[in-house]
Amino acid sequence: MRKKTRDIILGSVLLALAVIIPYIFHTSGINGAVFLPMHIPVLIGGFFLSPAIAGLVGALSPILNSLISGMPVMYPIGVVMVFELAVYGISTAMLSKKFNVYNSLIIGMVLGRLSAAGVVYVLQSFFGLKMNYLIYIKGAVISGIPGIVIQLLLIPVIVKALKKSLK
Repeated sequence: MRKKTRDIILGSVLLALAVIIPYIFHTSGINGAVFLPMHIPVLIGGFFLSPAIAGLVGALSPILNSLISGMPVMYPIGVVMVFELAVYGISTAMLSKKFNVYNSLIIGMVLGRLSAAGVVYVLQSFFGLKMNYLIYIKGAVISGIPGIVIQLLLIPVIVKALKKSLK
């Protein structure tokens, strides 16, 4: 019972951060698609939450951001991000039980991007979305390089510090 309560509280805090940090970026005129501020709390959650709660934090983050700030636009980008961030949370939570922080983070980020490409492919194939999944994923990775670098540098440090302080 204590672990579930801890997961719900920590998940709520990370979800709030996944809304607040992008809001600060957007109101400051900083491009979220470049620095990926919503991804950071979700990926951190993968190291501390159950896969289900981490996935829920990931899925809810773009929905709440879209409702509060209008960013991301819910269709199609928000829909893609719901799946991408849910996979970040779930995969990182599962991988962190077997691998170190860096490997879990990198594999989780790759799986999330692949799921984003898969969602774009489904939307393109079955719902007539005028977006090519290969071009989308290439663009998302290239434009997001600064955010990816920040994630790779910042998240392991934060995870290590939080693990130390939570002991």
